[in-house]
Amino acid sequence: MSDDTYKIGKELSESLNPGMEDALRQRYGHLVPGMAESVVDFAYGQQYAREGLDLKTRYLATIAALTALGSQTKPQLKVNIAGALKAGASQREIGEVIWQMALYGGFPAAVNALNAALEVFEDETE
Repeated sequence: MSDDTYKIGKELSESLNPGMEDALRQRYGHLVPGMAESVVDFAYGQQYAREGLDLKTRYLATIAALTALGSQTKPQLKVNIAGALKAGASQREIGEVIWQMALYGGFPAAVNALNAALEVFEDETE
């Protein structure tokens, strides 16, 4: 972990998922010390902040992967759908990416992901 990628990751994660690092630390810190910082550094500082793809596209790719992996990824899927909305993705774009994954993850995985998306969209309008 470098100081630079951690700082970049911290800023990005706080703008997209405020409090995520603290929540991870509180939930898992006693089992895996440093996990929260590693997630911020690697996922946000080294991956999401990379050049080459805009943030919206990275989130849509992440949603596609999590959808294809199946319903066990629902908590992560919901976090990333919310992040995609903050990065400028529309509900329609998110829905289309999820539905495209019916070809690769199957209809049940796509329908479960659509249900997760609806939950996020409902939370966003409240």
